[in-house]
Amino acid sequence: MTTLTSAPASSGKLDRNLVTIGLVVVLGAVMSVIDATAVNVATRTLAEDFGASITSVQWVLTGYMLGLAAVIPVTGWATERFGARRVWIGALGLFLLGSALAGLAWSMPALIGFRVLQGIGGGMIIPVAQTILAQAAGPSRMGRMMGFIGLPMLLGSVAGPIVGGLIISTGGWRWIFLVNLPLGAAAIAAALRLLPAAQGRPARLDVRGLILLCGGVTAFVYGTTEAGRPGALDAVRTWTILGTAVALVVLYVLHARGRSALIDIALFRERGFAAAAVTNVVVAVALFGVLVLLPLYWQVVRGHGPLATGLLLAPQALGAAVAMPLAGRVTDRVGAGLVVPAGVVLGLLGTVAYTQIHADTSPVLLAAALFVIGLGLGATIMPSMAAAYHGLPPAMIPRATSAINTLQRMGASVGTTALAVILQHEITAQAPATAGAALAPLPDAARTAVAPLLATAFGHAFWAALAIGALAVVPALLLPRRAAPTSG
Repeated sequence: MTTLTSAPASSGKLDRNLVTIGLVVVLGAVMSVIDATAVNVATRTLAEDFGASITSVQWVLTGYMLGLAAVIPVTGWATERFGARRVWIGALGLFLLGSALAGLAWSMPALIGFRVLQGIGGGMIIPVAQTILAQAAGPSRMGRMMGFIGLPMLLGSVAGPIVGGLIISTGGWRWIFLVNLPLGAAAIAAALRLLPAAQGRPARLDVRGLILLCGGVTAFVYGTTEAGRPGALDAVRTWTILGTAVALVVLYVLHARGRSALIDIALFRERGFAAAAVTNVVVAVALFGVLVLLPLYWQVVRGHGPLATGLLLAPQALGAAVAMPLAGRVTDRVGAGLVVPAGVVLGLLGTVAYTQIHADTSPVLLAAALFVIGLGLGATIMPSMAAAYHGLPPAMIPRATSAINTLQRMGASVGTTALAVILQHEITAQAPATAGAALAPLPDAARTAVAPLLATAFGHAFWAALAIGALAVVPALLLPRRAAPTSG
């Protein structure tokens, strides 16, 4: 059986074999990126169709993230046990099944459930791709490799909101999910033809750790969602759920002593990995929280439709696409410790503009600020991911990839939930008359009257996102400030 190979890492070049592997895995990864970003612009449409609130609709996003977080810990074990190509194809198949069912959903609970299933498949796609590429590229080329695969993925995130808005405007929200079927079929065909097979080996599944970790994460995200509900009894229930979540995570940490654990705690003894993991978690909380706020601002406060909203979100991904290739090259030469802090600061500077948002803030100013946020993300996410592999032996790469992706998706789930709850709370405080129906379409006169109050609520929510993002500065400064060693 063939194995993944590439030119010697000391050559410093992305050879043809590595580029081919990258193109194949990107084809599948882009599909999941387009799907996730397209759904972001559908939140108001879903609320209208199902008569749901902000905190209910955000579970369409959070449910997907929970599916991702639940399965990513198993990905490292599955890759070792069955081989990367088998897991990759299986993940694509499960993602397509979830997509088909989500497109046929008849209620909000059904849609959320199918999104969880879709997330379980989608959760394996990117980690397996990163494992394949990390083993093939070697540490000395990880920055450039992350930039290479990150660029088309970011272009996919540009296309996602636009495609999503166009689909909603013409064919309805169901086609956001159904369009994945032909894309996924093409990705599976390419994987069967071009992706080299990898030999699996016996590996023990940490069932106890799976129950503790996934249970803790699910309880934490659910408890965070319930925190937005008023009432003393709801507060007691929320704190009980959150306390249970913390207890489960602590039990997992006590349990996870060796490499057989889903997330090996020993990985965090490596300074580069620990700093990269914390940076990714904090950035994910802020980033995915902002991705909830941005589409809703343009639709609820400014009255734009899904397609216009998608176009207005494009500058963020364009900024990241500009920064990512350069950031990858610089990371390979001088380390992530110089690149990532600069990216975090750029992202914070762009977010500051959104804390001052009004009902009539210039779209040009907001687009420019969003482009700056994108520049920061392009210099933050992939370089910090590359830094996670700094100094790790090849045998630890599958588990390391699983660990950092698990933590990143947990952060994304928490960010999506927390910012939605904060926004709902601020809308209730600023415009109580609209709190129960903030997502409902309003006549122009009514929207104009209430828009300043809603804009204030959004501005306060962006302040929360800014405060969270600022926490990433400290771990970013601890990332390696030297080039990764070459491997022979």
